[in-house]
Amino acid sequence: MTKLELFSVLAEKTGMSKKQAKAAVEALVSVVTSTLKKGDTVTLTGFGKFFVGELKARKQVVPRTNKVVNVPARNVPRFRAGKQLRDAVK
Repeated sequence: MTKLELFSVLAEKTGMSKKQAKAAVEALVSVVTSTLKKGDTVTLTGFGKFFVGELKARKQVVPRTNKVVNVPARNVPRFRAGKQLRDAVK
């Protein structure tokens, strides 16, 4: 499902206009992004949890040159599905 399809489905299910649905989805994405930037988590009970995970520094081989390079540690966004979502998808 694309963002445009999501806007349409959300508008249909809630009775909002597509413009309002687009604003709501973009606001949600913005809030989740800014919260994760701060290092906090976003928990939507029954749906899941967005959090920041850390990838440790490591060494990696470049296949083309067989050179070993150091990959620095970094933070990455993660998502863990809630029980209701996992059960619904089974």
